[in-house]
Amino acid sequence: MITIRGGEVMTPEGWVGGDVLVEGGRVTGVGTTQAAETELDATGCLVGPGFVDLHTHLREPGQTWKEDIASGSAAAVAGGFTAVVAMPNTEPPVDSPEAVDSVLAAGVQAGLIDVIASGALTKGREGGAPADIEGMYRVGVRLFTDDGDCVADDELLGRVMTAIARLPGALVAQHAEDTSATTGAHMHEGVMSRKLGVGGMAAETEADVVRRDLSLVAATGVRYHCQHVSAMMTIDLIRAAKDQGLAVTAEVTPHHLSFDESALHELDSDFKMYPPLRSSQDRQALVAALRDGTVDAVATDHAPHLPEEKATGFANAPRGVIGLETAASAVWEVLGEPQRLFEVLSTAPARILGLGAHGQELAPGSSANLVVFDPGASWTPEKFRSKSSNSPYRGRTMHGAVRATIRRGELVYQGGGR
Repeated sequence: MITIRGGEVMTPEGWVGGDVLVEGGRVTGVGTTQAAETELDATGCLVGPGFVDLHTHLREPGQTWKEDIASGSAAAVAGGFTAVVAMPNTEPPVDSPEAVDSVLAAGVQAGLIDVIASGALTKGREGGAPADIEGMYRVGVRLFTDDGDCVADDELLGRVMTAIARLPGALVAQHAEDTSATTGAHMHEGVMSRKLGVGGMAAETEADVVRRDLSLVAATGVRYHCQHVSAMMTIDLIRAAKDQGLAVTAEVTPHHLSFDESALHELDSDFKMYPPLRSSQDRQALVAALRDGTVDAVATDHAPHLPEEKATGFANAPRGVIGLETAASAVWEVLGEPQRLFEVLSTAPARILGLGAHGQELAPGSSANLVVFDPGASWTPEKFRSKSSNSPYRGRTMHGAVRATIRRGELVYQGGGR
């Protein structure tokens, strides 16, 4: 039994001050007091459903020197996550039921979080033929994506969307990037790219793909999720699609909420990611869209690379940054509002994936996948549980910290140094 004492608790009736009792993998009481073998002091903290990440690169199989499912799970619980979706752009890609089973088995072996496998849209993520969608669906995949690459063929994407639309609870998630217009580009096409003389990718390279995709969504009726939205014009498209009643959701990353293109003034490769950091106006539009609900969720796009890989010069450095351990703090700094913090990091991602055991407001009988978050804490990320440290937040004072993570009623993380 675990007693979480003295926090502000997210319940179906609103935020309630008091204790939370956990036993047998369930919440057994809220607002009551009882002694327990394990007691956590949550004074001044928010107690709510564990976070759910729709977009994590765990690098297993194939690139386990960057990250593996065990190290990624350790990073996740340190960030308050009780479930993450593993992206399929591994080596080899997750494009078959057998590959899905391997990812799921490794997650069970790690034993810290619920690792949820996504599946590729196309065989080998090569954009040439549909992957075994129905086979992967039978072993539990609900989110299908070629993340890291965009499905460029309109006819092929339409066929895949039609197939996925027939599968209850399944959705297409798109990495929206028109690669025909991004060759030689390493950052946003704007003030900073011109100043530094670095090839830039325009916001249209994202928005044009989303515009095309939404026309196919209207034709097929598929559920569609737009990954790592970065541009104001993309937000406008998503807002219009929702107004039309299309089954569209969207995510934004913490780093796109925190930073804009000006962060690249020294060409620090820990700020190199795709989509790139865009203009200040784009960043402000993302924050506004997250606040008003146009953007449904925050997803980390946790993309580990080793220091020696990132140290090869800005043009040659791989794209991507880690984010699991800093996400909640970054979102708190932007939103500063308890209800919306948990909505975008927990309840909305769980709803999009159909995860009944996650994203639940706390009440007797609810699943004990929980996080204790201290909004008043300050800390400076220096060392990470991830194998990699390519974080744009490294060395930067952050506000708000995860104090404890409970998964299926077991205390899997307790922080003391933040």
